[in-house]
Amino acid sequence: MDKTLVVGNYADNVFVADIAHHLKQKQNYQDLIALKNFHNSEFCPRFILGDRNDREKVGRRLEGYQVLIVSTSSTAMNRNEMAMRNFLVARAARENGAERVSLLEPDLFYSAQDRGPRPEYGKTLFNRDSRDYEKFDGQPFSAKLYADLLREAGVNQVFTVHNHSPFSLRTLYQDHFDGMFVDLRPVDLYADYLLSSDIVNRDSLVICAPDKGAHEFAAQLVEKIGIPSVGYLRMCKERRGERDVHIEPDAESPLKLEDVEGRDVVVVDDMVRTGRTILETCRVIREARPRRIVFLVTHFYSSREGRGLLNDPVIDEIVTTNTIPSILNRDEQGRLRHKMVVLQISRWIAHNLFLHMKPGSTGLETPHFVEDISSKNPRWKGRYGVH
Repeated sequence: MDKTLVVGNYADNVFVADIAHHLKQKQNYQDLIALKNFHNSEFCPRFILGDRNDREKVGRRLEGYQVLIVSTSSTAMNRNEMAMRNFLVARAARENGAERVSLLEPDLFYSAQDRGPRPEYGKTLFNRDSRDYEKFDGQPFSAKLYADLLREAGVNQVFTVHNHSPFSLRTLYQDHFDGMFVDLRPVDLYADYLLSSDIVNRDSLVICAPDKGAHEFAAQLVEKIGIPSVGYLRMCKERRGERDVHIEPDAESPLKLEDVEGRDVVVVDDMVRTGRTILETCRVIREARPRRIVFLVTHFYSSREGRGLLNDPVIDEIVTTNTIPSILNRDEQGRLRHKMVVLQISRWIAHNLFLHMKPGSTGLETPHFVEDISSKNPRWKGRYGVH
């Protein structure tokens, strides 16, 4: 990947630096692009690689290069600001000769608004009813607008991780970017972690999907683990109000609720905000007397409400990733850190980027993650990065 430039959209982003390192980029990304604001607060990026005295290269210094913009959430800026920065960095790359501009956004911005208030605004696998249309009444189809603007800015390819709306977003982005949209699903990553760590007893393991949206991913995880004794419990959710959900076992679940007694249950989901669905799911499971309940989630939005709810003793441990980098700040986790583990997955992401961006590559050797665990966690072994 010698002709790929990895850059970020704000300075001192460790996640960007890690991706660049794993992709074998020798230069610090901040030595390749200047990220400055004018006095009127407007953002103006400038690519600064190459010999600035070579005037024949003016406006063409990025010819032959692929630019990879790595975009994550920031505690210093909101997502609206970050999105605008993405557009300007992409346009700077395109207007200075870049052959291709790719965006890696692990937690894809604006993807929650994956449809609008009319039938032509978004494709779904289910038949939309009046309640679904009313949910989006008066709102924009934000996912499409963001995709429109990325394409207009010059982005050719988008990578994300475990998107919350796999069908609707995949359909939208595949169309916008001519098939060059990749939703990296961490099935292999989670299977590796569950089998190689001491977080669960693999001989009594049950994987649980808390709602229909998680059914497919949970089934893939069971298959990837590949141990016949691993059980699969499917739950269904009925939302009865903004803060009221009802959880019960799916009628077609391979396992019954009573089958989890004495076993280790791992509840898997793509994201958590308030934590109400997960808490209710774990409460229902706890009534069946499992030995242990672990919540495994890719994107963790650390809110005061969520931390308070998930600190409930019905959940023994929480495993998440650093797709939202601020999760590594343990002050934000508060008391929840005593049962939280963060998998740093920049190496796993880089491994998949190699496979997609460099034909014939075998990627990076395992392990593809580093386990970050607080000394407050009972499983802490006196060191960080145990994997």
